[in-house]
Amino acid sequence: MSNTPNLEASFRFLSELSLNNHKAWFEAHRADYEAARAAFEYFLGGLIDEFRGPDNLGGLLPRQCVARIFRDVRFSHDKTPYKTNFGALIAPGGWKSQTQGYYIGAGPGQTMVAGGLYAPTPEQLERFRRAVDGHALSLKEILGAPAFIASFGAISGERLKTAPKGYERDHPEIELLKLKQITVIHQYTDGEALQPDFTARAIQDCRAMRPFLDYLLPIQ
Repeated sequence: MSNTPNLEASFRFLSELSLNNHKAWFEAHRADYEAARAAFEYFLGGLIDEFRGPDNLGGLLPRQCVARIFRDVRFSHDKTPYKTNFGALIAPGGWKSQTQGYYIGAGPGQTMVAGGLYAPTPEQLERFRRAVDGHALSLKEILGAPAFIASFGAISGERLKTAPKGYERDHPEIELLKLKQITVIHQYTDGEALQPDFTARAIQDCRAMRPFLDYLLPIQ
């Protein structure tokens, strides 16, 4: 990228949207939305260029990675129509990809790099648990790598309160077996996200995530 990406336009618009989350305001400020999205896509372009070869991204474009800003309010008590962050998935096929990728969120209080299985099916969870039960060492080596710890600390996600069916409560890997979500996440302050070196920091965290995503490929 020839210039340093800057997410200030994205943050400014999203901050204003959070105070005016209704259709009339959004339509009156659609040009501002387009500029904010363009700034986010420009930032994504730097990440895509970095991983295009290693992750087989082909001709993937930033716009293919970005989620719609419209919220699905059908089953929600919150009927505000718009998300107050931009979200994207960098993976072959973009946002609709069926494979593991890097989730990038950007917005006031909502900036992150994340990945994994956020809503695994029962079949995916059972495959994960069988893998942990049979041979946890490879996963534990990934989670214990210095780069992984520096970026994510530890694997995250909701857990069962007790052992899953078919596993003993004193299983040596019980905390991994209790996972209902198999995710990693690095959240950033707004100040960090608006620094000139944020693209480099996000790339560093994505690189640290890659072995974890590779581990999940046979499970997904």
